[in-house]
Order: sequence, then structure tokens, then C-alpha cells
Amino acid sequence: MSIPGKAWLALENGLVMEGQAVGAPGEKSGDLVFNTAMTGYQEILTDPSYFGQVVVMTYPLIGNYGVAIEDDESDRAWAEAFVVKEMSSMPSSRRSNIDLPEWLRKKGVVAISGVDTRKLTRIVREEGCLRCVVSTIDSDPASLVAKAKRAPATDGRDLTHEVSCKAPYRWLDTYQDSYPTLTGPNSDQRIRVVAYDFGAKRNIMRSLVHSGFDVTVVPSRTTADEVLAMDPQAIFLSNGPGDPAAVTHAVDALSNLIDKKPIFGICLGHQILSIVFGAKTRKMPFGHHGANHPVRDLITSRVEITSQNHSFEVDRSTFPPNVEETHTNLNDGTVEGMRHTKLPVMSVQYHPEAAPGPLDSAHLFARFRELALR
Repeated sequence: MSIPGKAWLALENGLVMEGQAVGAPGEKSGDLVFNTAMTGYQEILTDPSYFGQVVVMTYPLIGNYGVAIEDDESDRAWAEAFVVKEMSSMPSSRRSNIDLPEWLRKKGVVAISGVDTRKLTRIVREEGCLRCVVSTIDSDPASLVAKAKRAPATDGRDLTHEVSCKAPYRWLDTYQDSYPTLTGPNSDQRIRVVAYDFGAKRNIMRSLVHSGFDVTVVPSRTTADEVLAMDPQAIFLSNGPGDPAAVTHAVDALSNLIDKKPIFGICLGHQILSIVFGAKTRKMPFGHHGANHPVRDLITSRVEITSQNHSFEVDRSTFPPNVEETHTNLNDGTVEGMRHTKLPVMSVQYHPEAAPGPLDSAHLFARFRELALR
């Protein structure tokens, strides 16, 4: 039974915090991650990559511009629970349709405010990814900590089938977008691309369409034969939640597609491609979650500020000789991109479509178009 106005957060290490309930009543658990973006909470919550995770926002004031429904990145909120220092219920943006607390209740997101998010962030940075529980129905510390210890982590779990579409569809038919006017060489040629939906955000598909692609989206467990039967000119692999090493069906499919079509992968798609080439992935201490991560493009030597959300990384020491690193994270030196030296295959670990975040890397969709036209 819900306790009006109260909520509790407990970590598997024994920490328990009491705060205010600012979302839906109930109880949710998952991996605790912190996000360093100052804005974009709506896009974060509706990003399927956050399935299985409890999100802490490091910026102290959240909700001040409300929610504009058109900014949703999917049909529902995927984060298990939401943790903030201070929640605003007075949106100031003229675009806002609803305040954030009411939106959280409508979306069924358990949320807590009034807790020390700086302390939580320090704990995650020092102790690594911890399981946690957020509850409005249980106030017993021992019970809450026990639940946190029993919560399933994302390690070893394929979560893509939980968030993927259930049947193939054409993006333009479903979302009634229009083709943009393109300029430059081959601007009148649209490229047929099949996009694997491992938990794709809407702005990825919009970015592909705006870069000259005709997009057909397919479920995460689509086989190589089913993709080839669609006669695409290129293949795209989306972001998504969970452990990339557990997405064996996608690894199997891509192993039969890797030398047949130009391929571009982002985030989970990057990790899956790396595994197909023989590289290994591993869970990071606390991952990259935010809209302000500096990345160096080793091809152009440019530094771009990027939007990121991943808890796993690719181990560069396991790259085979025919795969080269193309992007590096300037905060911790981790791999942020790769390409094959002989095949038309490229990938990045971060989110060039942003939403939220800067658009420094949006040009990568045009780079993919050039790769597909060769």
C-alpha cells in the first residue's frame, strides 16, 4: 500500500534514503546509474536503453520546463525509476503540455526527490554500478536492502527483445514524416536501409531519413535471410539495453551480413559488431550516461561533445588486425568507435542523433550515406 508523500531508496551496500514520492506509486529496482545531462530528462526516460536501470540526475533541479509530448523518444518510459534532488512542478516552457510529476504518474514511473544525489553519484563512482530499489510502499530498511540485493543486474541479460518492435515497419508510413530536400552529389538517390531495432530512439530514424535513407525498421531477432529478402542497400544497428554479449541472436545474424552490405552501428550496435569481429566487451565501473562527453575523432582529429548512454565497453586489446579504432573518449580513454579496414563497416559507441545533447556528431549519418554509396 502506498504511503502518501513518502518514498525510499535503498542500495545493495546497505544505504537507505528517505524522500518525497513525485511519480507513480509502487516499487521498482535495477542498476543505479547517474546521468550528467542538465536537460533532456524526458528523452532520457523514454530512451529504451535505460530499461533495467534506475536513473539519478546529477543536475539538482529537474522538471522546470515540463514535458512536451512531441519530444518523447518512444511510446513509453523505460527507466525503472527516477531519482532527483529537487523536482519542479511549475513548468516554464510554452511548449510544455504537462508537468513532469504528472507525466511520471501517467507513465507509471516510480520517482523520488529530496535525496542527496551528489552522495549517490559519489558512491556509484567509488563502488561501481550498484543494484537499488525505489519504493513508495515499503519503509522498512532491512526489507528494502534485501530487495536491492535480489534485484536483477543487467550483466548477462539480453533485454533487446523486451524493447524492440514486434513486426517490421516503414518509418515514413508509421510516423508520417516527409522526405527532406537533399543537396550535393547523388542528392536525388534515396538509400534503402534496414534498421535493427534493439531499442531505437525516434531521433535515430529521423536522422537517417534526413540523411537520405528510406528506413525499414525490423525486430531485434530478425534473421540474416529475412533482412536480405528485403533487398536493402545498407544495414543500421541501433542502441539498446542490456549486455551485448548476451544478444547472441544478433551476433549470429550479423555474422552472416557483415560482408554483404554496408553497416553502421551505434551504442549496442557498435558492441555487437565488435563481438562479430572477435572483440570482447566488459561492464564498466559506472558507465557513460550524459550529454557532455568529449570524444576525439581519430580520422579528422576533431573533438566533439557527445551524448552517451552505455554501461558496457569494447576492449581495444581484443580488436583483430583488420579492425581499427576511430574514436576515443577523452575522459577515460575508452573506445568510442571503430571501422573495418576492408569491409564497409563502421560504428560508434555514443549517440550521434543526440536527443538530448549536442549535434556535433550528426554528420556521421552523412558519413554512413557516403559509405553506402561507394
